[in-house]
Amino acid sequence: MKKFFVVIAFLLLGSIASNAQSPLPVGSSQLNFGVGLSEWGVPLYVGLDYSADKDITVGGEFSFRGYEENWKKKYYRRSIIGISGNVNYHFNSILHISRKWDFYAGLNLGFYAWSSPPLDYDGNHASGLGLGLQVGGRYYFSNKVGINLELGTGNAFSGGKFGLSIKL
Repeated sequence: MKKFFVVIAFLLLGSIASNAQSPLPVGSSQLNFGVGLSEWGVPLYVGLDYSADKDITVGGEFSFRGYEENWKKKYYRRSIIGISGNVNYHFNSILHISRKWDFYAGLNLGFYAWSSPPLDYDGNHASGLGLGLQVGGRYYFSNKVGINLELGTGNAFSGGKFGLSIKL
């Protein structure tokens, strides 16, 4: 594990450039999709980011997850559908990081619709709004395609997610 962190540190240092550029030029968009981890099943997500400024993106995301829940010796099939918007600040300009890397943090607000089990269920999950924070990073292995990793908290998307980003 120690070797892993040393390798990551060297990769980060090696990627620093003297003239940092935004990984997503102003007015451009990128498609994000992948899988995540949470307390309630494995979410699948798809989202779109738009570069409103050299360091700021706004975006939206749709997710779905299904899972089974054991309640009073019965199993109930549940699902969650989420629609959210986000705003992220990208640190490339401040940190003078190469375009191959993208480190960001931001806020999200979304609506989450939980499926309803039978009336005898007394669980505490309900549909509603969720406000959260996220921090993430991307590595672009070509001019158009990269991998992404994001950690978040504060809403039904809590946990992490991993996937691909494609510049449009």
